Amino acid sequence: MQPLALLPPALLLLLSLPLPSQSFSFTWPFPGKRFTDEGLIDAGSLGLGEVNGRIAAVGNWNGESQFLDVFSLSDDQRSLSIYSWDHASFSYRKTPETLEFHSKAQNVVPGDFNYDGKLDLLVMLEHNEGWWNEASALEIQIYTQDENGHFNVNPLELPSSTLAQPMVIDATGDLKPDLLGFPSASKGEGDSVMKLWQNVDGEYKLVDAPLDASKVCTLANPHSNAFVDLDGDCLADVFLHCTDNYSGDSSFQIWLNRKEKGYVLAKEGRLPKGTGQVTFADMDRDGTLDMVFPTCSSFSTRTGIGKDCSINIAYNQQIPLCSATSFGGPASCRDPQALCSSDPGFSFDFREGGDSFTSFPLSTLFPGSPNHNDNNLASSSLLLFDVSHEPSIPIPLRAGDYNLDGYPDLMIILATARGGTTVRLLQSEPCSSSSTKECGKAAEKGRRRFREVQKGAEALKKMEDVRGASFMDVDEDGSLDMLIQRTGKQTGDRINFIQNNYFHDAFFLKTLVLNGACQGLCQPVNSTRPKYHPFGVSYSGASVKFTILDTSGRKAVTQVAQLPQTSYLSLQTPYSLFGLGRTNNYVENLFVGTTLHSLDHFTSIEGVIPNSQVVISPPSPSPAPPALAENSQWSWELYLHPGEYVPWVTFSVFVATVVLAGVVGVLHVRERKEDEAERRRALHRLNFSAM
Repeated sequence: MQPLALLPPALLLLLSLPLPSQSFSFTWPFPGKRFTDEGLIDAGSLGLGEVNGRIAAVGNWNGESQFLDVFSLSDDQRSLSIYSWDHASFSYRKTPETLEFHSKAQNVVPGDFNYDGKLDLLVMLEHNEGWWNEASALEIQIYTQDENGHFNVNPLELPSSTLAQPMVIDATGDLKPDLLGFPSASKGEGDSVMKLWQNVDGEYKLVDAPLDASKVCTLANPHSNAFVDLDGDCLADVFLHCTDNYSGDSSFQIWLNRKEKGYVLAKEGRLPKGTGQVTFADMDRDGTLDMVFPTCSSFSTRTGIGKDCSINIAYNQQIPLCSATSFGGPASCRDPQALCSSDPGFSFDFREGGDSFTSFPLSTLFPGSPNHNDNNLASSSLLLFDVSHEPSIPIPLRAGDYNLDGYPDLMIILATARGGTTVRLLQSEPCSSSSTKECGKAAEKGRRRFREVQKGAEALKKMEDVRGASFMDVDEDGSLDMLIQRTGKQTGDRINFIQNNYFHDAFFLKTLVLNGACQGLCQPVNSTRPKYHPFGVSYSGASVKFTILDTSGRKAVTQVAQLPQTSYLSLQTPYSLFGLGRTNNYVENLFVGTTLHSLDHFTSIEGVIPNSQVVISPPSPSPAPPALAENSQWSWELYLHPGEYVPWVTFSVFVATVVLAGVVGVLHVRERKEDEAERRRALHRLNFSAM
């Protein structure tokens, strides 16, 4: 819809009047748009042109604003630089903060590891033990941030792990990040038993894992382990990506979170042959998190490219949301007022042709003809690993709602016929009766399919040296933009930002769940230092569910996870951004769940305004430290996002007010004249009667 169609009739009439012939100047009181074209705009490097490595992580480093900063890992993987976002110049600026490592860094995880409301960094470094000079273990170090905003040069040393990277979870329910994985045998611990690196007041010690060690599978390396709610109770569970040592086939285990009782093995099964990285997203907007992953028939370790690939969705089968006509009781549907209720019967079905699993061959999405794509795609080949990094980094399918319609879309990296790699954006669409061939029986359940975004996506097709891509909200304007990482072989550029400038008449909601380290502002230990915001905690394991009425009057429910995966440079944002669709109704119920070991591990918020960001701080775990004793209640803050329509609405209201004031003034003058004429007529009649 064009902006003029939103203006009131009075303003349209005013704009239609002929302008005087003489020249005049007029100052528009509102700033113009930075990008005026509709589509995906190549915004360049935005100040990261000097980066010669890769972006390893994103997070709010200084905590004073809600803008994301980036952490750049050098080409030799031995140093880390920090670039802070400058809103005024719309670019990143390099900070003096630089970390130097004695060996190659394999993973960087932002988080609040000492529970002070400031962003710290956990770094995994390769450790060489044998004469063959190959990495056999991972050293783990934590760089905490001091009160002056600098990282301590002497990191905290943790027991090392095997090459299968440990994952960040909150196993003890105190909102402090622990690590779950297999310790390295070099530190006196066997690598056959899973352990927990437990966070005890900022210090870490190895303890028995909260999982039954005798049932834990052999982790794949690389794996897709996740800390994510899969049974619907808003309490993060453990998903393990496993491998068979003999056949190499992939499988999975789902361990449900039972708080103080630990984790219980609830589901396990085999993944389809050739499965890559698993991504979790609510693909069909039913309030459950589904599995999205690629499968390929063959794979090249030299190029990292898989051939004859497909995109697969395994839908999470849970009890549906109760509607106005649902009378089956709580056993057959989920009450909208109790979204955080567990469904012990949840399941995943990987059988092809069923109504809970869909598979889309890339050859059907990208025919691969020169007339269809500018760079002639090798239509069924998908980039699975970035081999320019040592060791190779797994490339997942990136899920994000670029058009804010409420359904996640996918960003993938394809191989071209000329030997390059390029990014493509796939838009989610509903399966219909005419698409039974692609969706199978899933079409009967309102599942989703994909089509390539062509209009306005020319900037993506020009890049043929892509080695990584992820979604992020540049400048916090409420749209999912793209961070593209390149090899530099094509133009010398290593970093490219793609600005999402599609004109959507849809709304969004952004949530940021903190770790409860402090409510509002944090008070430093040194009381002479100023207070600071705890926006940089990057809390992993939060779960968000909400209901909203769509344009058809149907109550829709959506679930999102905050930072569920932290291994292998996952590059996930610390917040959750999702579309609400074209409805401007209030979000009826927003449920926010944490990993607290208490009855109230979640809270609900009613009537949240669209186009806003909600920052939620859970209560401090009990018993709370004396300095945090007052943080015993849930708290939240709402930050409104001024939409692009606000200047037009303001201008329309101003013009309408002037027009109405003019009309009132004219009517007032006419009324006074009529009153004066009537008074004179009455006086004339009185004088005539006296004669």
